[in-house]
Amino acid sequence: MSRKTKIIITLGPATESEEMIGRLIDAGTNVFRLNMSHAKHEWAAEMTKRVRSQSEARGAHIAVLFDLTGPSIRTGDLEKPYNLLEGDTIEFRKIGAEPMEPLSTTVNYDGLMGDVGVGNTLVVDNGALLMRIDAVEEDRIRCYVKTPGTMGSRRHINLPGVRLNLPALTEKDFKDLALAVECRADYIAGSFVRDSAHVLELREAMEALEGDAQIVAKIEDQEAIRNIDAIIKASDAIMIARGDLGTEVEFEELPILQRRIVKRCHELGTRVIVATQLLESMITQPTPTRAEVTDVMNAAYEEADCLMLSGETSVGRYPERCVDALVRISTRIERSGGHGFGQNVLLRDERQKAARAAVTLADSLPDARLVILTRRGVLANHVAMLRPRTSGFYAFTPNERVCRQLSLTRGVSAFKIAFASNIEETIQRVSELLIQEKLVRPGTPIVIVSDILSDHFAANSILLHHA
Repeated sequence: MSRKTKIIITLGPATESEEMIGRLIDAGTNVFRLNMSHAKHEWAAEMTKRVRSQSEARGAHIAVLFDLTGPSIRTGDLEKPYNLLEGDTIEFRKIGAEPMEPLSTTVNYDGLMGDVGVGNTLVVDNGALLMRIDAVEEDRIRCYVKTPGTMGSRRHINLPGVRLNLPALTEKDFKDLALAVECRADYIAGSFVRDSAHVLELREAMEALEGDAQIVAKIEDQEAIRNIDAIIKASDAIMIARGDLGTEVEFEELPILQRRIVKRCHELGTRVIVATQLLESMITQPTPTRAEVTDVMNAAYEEADCLMLSGETSVGRYPERCVDALVRISTRIERSGGHGFGQNVLLRDERQKAARAAVTLADSLPDARLVILTRRGVLANHVAMLRPRTSGFYAFTPNERVCRQLSLTRGVSAFKIAFASNIEETIQRVSELLIQEKLVRPGTPIVIVSDILSDHFAANSILLHHA
């Protein structure tokens, strides 16, 4: 795979057919996301089957990510949308409380009144409406509308800078988590993660159901930013969810935070996804704006592991063109080099130091390839964080699930292969497969790094082999 940056797309009405899923795999998709904020259980289970079927038909290792709704705050149902004007007063009340203002709606979080104060900013529908809280009562708050606009039913609410005492997982999340485990999801994303305890709670709830998916923590508010190091260390991957995060911080701070989080993920050895509005205009237009091209280029230049599309592929008119755009932009910027954050990885143990030595050796040999032998994928992720420059970076594992879970890792192509009892035979199998796939020629230097034990090959070992 010449492209190193991986691609996640969100399935929806525009992309749910088995034929379209197959075409999106062919176009370059590595991971399919199921947004449980909108997905019914029967649909999510069927989509997982379709992804597995189309992946198997192509001999591809494609992952499925279940994205949990999380403890989001939303307005209630309205008979018809409110057309709000600057200066209007609107109240948000507990469910069951009687309205006391002409413009009134419920809110699904009863603890809201205890968390906010007069003067706090309230943001509705990802920034479409800005309000100021003017009064806080036991069962409602009253807000002054600062920007005119239309507010419909079940709109999302953000409260920038306010610490909310929401639970890590809702009752709906637990039900969706059970489905994700039943479907053998490769990744499970926790929304509105605010500290490492939230990641631990999600992992423990999953393991209690005997699940073994990897955990993605979505960074969406200022509290998560304050606890970013602990969240990164507790997670298998980080998603910079720029939609909600962009409403929580001043907009000029967002690109700085994105770069800071990407850099810190590199340093601490955790994979990172850049998400939200990468190609938003392509929901209705066949080509990206110049600003979107630059945005995608910037994320690829920062050497993020993965780029993610949401509405562009779930409901957009041009899902295949969107994937093609990400492929073209990321491939082009990769040819010109990256930011080099991989040089800052903090090497904490022998395995990571062996990974650095292997990357240094492979990068120093003309036309060399880098091969990882791994049972759980951990070593492959360590090597990937160092951002090897070689065009051929391959992981071999006997576990199909590990192959799929490496589909989010930048630069690596995974192959399923049975490990022999002795290392010589395993290396021979690797060489034959790479030659068969026309990924190497006879005589090509291959740097092999392994953390598996065998009769003649110690853990954390490096070997130079010629195909």
